[in-house]
Amino acid sequence: MRHLRQDIFTFEKFSINIDWLGHYRGFVVNLGQWIGLLAIILSLYTLWQIREALLLAFAAVVLASTLNRLARRFQRMGASRGFAILLAVAIFLGLIVGFFWLIVPPFADQFQELTRKVPQGLQRFNIWLEQLETRIPPQLAPYRPDLNSLIKQAEPWIQSVLGSSLLLVSGSLDVLLKTLLVLVLTGMFLVDPQQYRKLLIRLFPSFYRRRVDRILELCENSLESWVIGAIIASGVVGLMSVLGLTLLGVPAALALGVLAGFFNFIPNIGPTLSVVPAMAIALLDAPWKSLAVLILYFFIQQAESSFITPMVMAHQLSLLPAVTLISQLLFFNVFGFLGLFLALPLTVITKIWVQEVLVKDILDEWGNKQSPASMQVVVQTDAKEANVEINYPETNSQPSIDPSSKPDLPPNDDNDIFKETGFGK
Repeated sequence: MRHLRQDIFTFEKFSINIDWLGHYRGFVVNLGQWIGLLAIILSLYTLWQIREALLLAFAAVVLASTLNRLARRFQRMGASRGFAILLAVAIFLGLIVGFFWLIVPPFADQFQELTRKVPQGLQRFNIWLEQLETRIPPQLAPYRPDLNSLIKQAEPWIQSVLGSSLLLVSGSLDVLLKTLLVLVLTGMFLVDPQQYRKLLIRLFPSFYRRRVDRILELCENSLESWVIGAIIASGVVGLMSVLGLTLLGVPAALALGVLAGFFNFIPNIGPTLSVVPAMAIALLDAPWKSLAVLILYFFIQQAESSFITPMVMAHQLSLLPAVTLISQLLFFNVFGFLGLFLALPLTVITKIWVQEVLVKDILDEWGNKQSPASMQVVVQTDAKEANVEINYPETNSQPSIDPSSKPDLPPNDDNDIFKETGFGK
């Protein structure tokens, strides 16, 4: 009888300890969840504050990936790594210098011509109004616009434009500094890209590093496809623009064509941006040429969107048009013009990570791994050892697990994971 009472006391003590331990663990779990939520919020806030720096780093990665591919082609021709990098960088800088050499002088001349022709145009417009005044019926004379009053009303607007031009100069200095930063980061990435690749891969668990390496290789191949496709499409659009503007006799046809090819890197919105300076310059020469330029750019845009882009990039990137446009609006609102320019590569990289990690590795495997039907837990107390068996409800179908089978995971061999592949070649 005494032995039975001792067993009952021991069991009650064990129950009290288990109950207290459950409450304690529940408190720890709740506190850990709140700490994790706070850490996520702080991380998102930090990323939002440094979003511009992250975008500049991404621009450097895109440029470095492109130049690295070009350098590797030179290496396959027999050049050393250092000479191949110097040759790729020299070609890139030559293209940048040639672009500004073709664009800046003609537009500077056209701007000077614009400053000369605007007063002449206002004078002609005033003479035309005076001639029109003699033909206007007397009852419509009070509604005749007065050019002098219009000029006085436009003076505040002109002053605001002059004030914003100062902001434009300071903004140009900011753009220059950011461009230099991107070029410096690009050079650093090109010197030893494998070290940065290793650093990024080591941020993931060891069992997932080989998978991340494959995803990074897919991202690099997609960026290369985008760059090659964009260069081909922009080259065709620029050539068609130069030929069309030359046939129409528009001044600075070569500069306008190069500008149209450059803006073609921005899908959907780029052609609209390129037609504005072309129409303005054509309007200075002859009014009918401005309308002809609009019609020309419309047909070029239709040819680019219907034939050139599907043939060059559709099979390489496979992005839906609505997704592309939404991503442009989103990245433009978040990052500005640079986000608009990099919207397509950002969308491509985001699509790859979502498809490979979220869809394939998480959602597709959601119902494949089931919990075991039962689990036995051994709890060691001061009084005795208690065996607690936890039974789960049986499902209609349980997966058969072979103890001798190996999981479909890559071996954890860092030397093999970080071998010279992809970006590091």
